[in-house]
Amino acid sequence: MKMYLKSKDKSLFGSISVIILLIVTVSCQPKPVTVTLAPSGSVQTEEQDIVQIQQGYQDSRFTVREVVQAYLDRIEKIDKGESGLHSIITLNPDAIQIAQELDRELKAGKNRGPLFGIPLILKDNIDTHDKMATTAGSRALLHSFPLKDSFIASRLRAAGAVILGKANLSEWANFRGQLSTSGWSGVGGQTRNPYDLSRNPCGSSSGSAVAVAANLTMVAIGTETNGSIVCPAQTNGIVGIKPTVGLLSRSGIIPISVTQDTPGPMGRTVSDAAICLGALVGVDSTDEKTLASKGQFYADYTRFLNKDGLKGKRIGLDKSALGINYKVDSLFSHAVTYLKDQGATVVEIGSLDNREVANASNEIMLFEFKDGLNTYFKSLGPNAPIKSVEDLIAFNEKDSVELNYFNQKYLELAQQKGALTTAEYRSALAKLMKGSREEGMDRVMNSNDLDAIIAPTGGPAWKTDLINGDSFQIGSSSAAAQAGYPSITVPMGFVDHLPVGISFFGRGWSEPILIEMAYAYENGTKFRRAPKFLK
Repeated sequence: MKMYLKSKDKSLFGSISVIILLIVTVSCQPKPVTVTLAPSGSVQTEEQDIVQIQQGYQDSRFTVREVVQAYLDRIEKIDKGESGLHSIITLNPDAIQIAQELDRELKAGKNRGPLFGIPLILKDNIDTHDKMATTAGSRALLHSFPLKDSFIASRLRAAGAVILGKANLSEWANFRGQLSTSGWSGVGGQTRNPYDLSRNPCGSSSGSAVAVAANLTMVAIGTETNGSIVCPAQTNGIVGIKPTVGLLSRSGIIPISVTQDTPGPMGRTVSDAAICLGALVGVDSTDEKTLASKGQFYADYTRFLNKDGLKGKRIGLDKSALGINYKVDSLFSHAVTYLKDQGATVVEIGSLDNREVANASNEIMLFEFKDGLNTYFKSLGPNAPIKSVEDLIAFNEKDSVELNYFNQKYLELAQQKGALTTAEYRSALAKLMKGSREEGMDRVMNSNDLDAIIAPTGGPAWKTDLINGDSFQIGSSSAAAQAGYPSITVPMGFVDHLPVGISFFGRGWSEPILIEMAYAYENGTKFRRAPKFLK
C-alpha cells in the first residue's frame, strides 16, 4: 500500500508522501506449496480479456480448469523459471479443485457473473482463509494463517473468481525503513520488471502489476496508500484503479493508514479493471469508511465504458510532474493534444504539491500504522506469530534476512507514537483533510469547473539498486492519495522499451467519470503491448 521516496531526498522523511517502494534478491524463500497439475490443453490466455474468456466458456471452447491450468503452467515457466520474475509468493493448492467445481456449475447452467471462472492474484497483504499464509512479504508472518477471509477475498469467491495465489510486494507495503528497493520482500525476494529484467517494477503492489503485465493472471488486486497501485501499474504497462477510500473495504488487509489505504483492481485493460471493481464494492459493517459509499457505488462499472467519454470534459493539467524528464514530457504533450482532439478542454492548474499536507500525511501514517498493525495482529488470534509492533521490531533484529538491505526506521518511529486520541494525531488529521480537500483538490476543481485532473503517472523504470535503493524520479499520486480520492492510470506510451502512464484523478466517488475518460483515451490510443522479458 505504499509510496515512493524521492531519490533526491532520502532523509528520514524525505518525501514519504510521494511513494515508497522496494526490491532485492534474497535466498530465503518460503517452502514451496505443492500444486497438483492436471493435464492442460492448448488454451490461449495471453493478452486475452475477461469478455473473451467468458465467451469461450459460453461456447464450450474450454473449461475453467483448462484456463486455470494454462495460467499455472505459465507461472511455473516464466515467474519461477526462465525469466525469474518473482511476482508470485505462493500458489493456491486448491486452484484446480475450485476450477473443477466451477465447471460443474457451468454444466448445470449456472453463472455467477462476469468474474465467474476468472483467474486472479491477490497482493500478499490481503487475508485469505485457506491453505495460503498472508505475510505482507515478512518472514515474521511466514506461517500466519488468518482466521477468516478478507471482505475482498469473500466478494471474489462469491463472484466465482479463482484465486490463483498471492503476489509478492514491497514488504509491509514499503513502510518499513529507509533506502528500500521496490518489489523486494524477505519472503518473496526481488520482483523484476518484465519489460527489462534489470529494471525495477515499482511498488508496493509490484507483484500484482508484474503478474498482470506478464500474462500470469487475468487481473490482480493491489493496495495503495500513496502510489502503490498507480506506480507499479504504469511502470509495467497496465491499468490500475485506486478507488475513493471507502469504496472498497479494507477489512482483513494488513494496514498502513486507515485514512488513506484502499485496495484496487489492476488489469491489462480499463474494461477488465472496471469489471473487477464492480465485484468488489459493498458496504462492510467492519470498515466504517465504507458506510459513506452507500448510494455511491455501482455493481457494474462497464456502463461507463464510453468511447466518446472525453467529449465535452473539462480537464485540469497538474504540472507537478513536468519539467523533470523531457521524454515523459513529450509523451504527455502528445496525450494532451489527443484529449483536445477528442473534444476535451484542458486547463493548466499549476502544481498540486503541498509540503504541509505531505508532512501531516507522514505523521498520520506513523500513528495509524502502529494502531492498525496492533489491531491486525490481534485479529490473528492467540496463536498469532507476532502480537505487536514491538514484537515485529524484535523479530527483525534477530532475523538473518530482514535487515540485510535496509533498516526498519518507520516501524521504530511508529512504535514511539501514542494513541489516535492524542491532540498531535487529531491536529495532523484535521490539517490533512482541510489541506488536501477543501483547500486542495476541491478548491482547484470547483474554481476551474473541472471533471478531472491529469498528470504523467511516473517515469520509466529505473535500474534496481540494492545499495542505494530506489531512484524514483516522477510521481503524481499524492494529491488524490492524501485526499482519499480516486485515480486511474492508463498506458501513455513508451520511453525506449519502457512503458509510462497517464493518470486521471478527481473528486471523491468520481470513478464513473474517470473510467469514462480513461476508457476513451485507451480505446483511441491502444499503447498497451506485451513485455518481452529483455535481459
